[in-house]
Amino acid sequence: MEKIQNIQAGWLIDGSGDAVRENMLIRMEKGTFREIRPVCASEPPLGNFLDLSDYTLLPALADAHLHLFMSGTADQEIREKQLDADFSEMKTVISDHLKQLMHCGVLAVRDGGDYAAHALRFRDECADPAEIRVCIKAAGKAWRKEGRYGRLIGRPPGKNRNLAQAIAEESQTADHVKIVNSGLNSLKHFGKETPPQFRPEDLAAGIRQAHEMGQKVMVHCNGRLPVKEAVEAGCDSVEHGFFMGKENLWRMAERQTFWVPTAITMKAYAQQLPSGSAEAGIAQRNYEHQLKQISRAKEMGVPVALGTDAGSLGVFHGRAVAEEMKILMRAGYSLPQAVQCAASQSMKLMGIPNRGRIVPDSEATFIAVKGKAENITETEKEMLLFLSGKQIYPASV
Repeated sequence: MEKIQNIQAGWLIDGSGDAVRENMLIRMEKGTFREIRPVCASEPPLGNFLDLSDYTLLPALADAHLHLFMSGTADQEIREKQLDADFSEMKTVISDHLKQLMHCGVLAVRDGGDYAAHALRFRDECADPAEIRVCIKAAGKAWRKEGRYGRLIGRPPGKNRNLAQAIAEESQTADHVKIVNSGLNSLKHFGKETPPQFRPEDLAAGIRQAHEMGQKVMVHCNGRLPVKEAVEAGCDSVEHGFFMGKENLWRMAERQTFWVPTAITMKAYAQQLPSGSAEAGIAQRNYEHQLKQISRAKEMGVPVALGTDAGSLGVFHGRAVAEEMKILMRAGYSLPQAVQCAASQSMKLMGIPNRGRIVPDSEATFIAVKGKAENITETEKEMLLFLSGKQIYPASV
């Protein structure tokens, strides 16, 4: 019989959003948490004991919106090459990104699509669980309107087919459906909104079809009308949601529709674009406006899952998760609440129910970060990563 593993943690963030707890005992057996309680000074020494009293424990994290086929680099030659690379080249790129994610404590990702469904193919053909420890949820190719934004991540339904028909006839076994229902944020005109890509009835029919097939639907949408129509059509999550307004936040709170704000994208643009340029200034204003919306969403009770849109300019796989957590905290979330968004909330949205919390009977998959809890989002922190109770990074000997 496998021995019970006893861990003493200096600090614990359990993924529920509750306050940090100090000096805790975590007992694991067969890859599952069995008991979490304060350490008792009078109890006898424990067997099979791991002393992490100078570490903070928290659940393994997730990135609920990224694009594995793209890197965050500002090197235009690399970025352009990735826009039409074949799968033989993409395998290495995606594998490298997954390693970067794992080394930052991210063990689950929700890919938002790419032009050739490379991430989906990688999931099916290359994700050896002995090497790739990150759970990949992939959309394959997203759906967009002909002539509208989204060529790099998807395709239109095609001639003589509406959205619902296209989703029903899709042969690839994606984990979820991604629909593009607006354009990008303007870096020329602050707050400029684009019209919806699909008619409300077509969008609603497409979402119903996906749900009948057992797939959740993530909808890229910015602006008041595209978001309104996506929420009313029954989408499972609004992706980005810049400039969607208070009324849409109320709709999402009422329906408990998830929001994945990806605020780091505009912050990164503001930093990457030429200093003092009009575009950098607009990006900064976009970012600050999104901060205000996130603060309002917290007050209203909108469920928020953390996603980064990693692969966008200046948004790097793995380390962007900690940066997005800092943004949530700047918007008013406490550290445990930001961890909740990055762990249990994202895992729930992605359909991974047994991860994201450090509670009895859940999978013992967690991170141990050296130092006090308030320092876990600092870069270059010493980190241990455990999967089903076994240390996988750095590799244990």
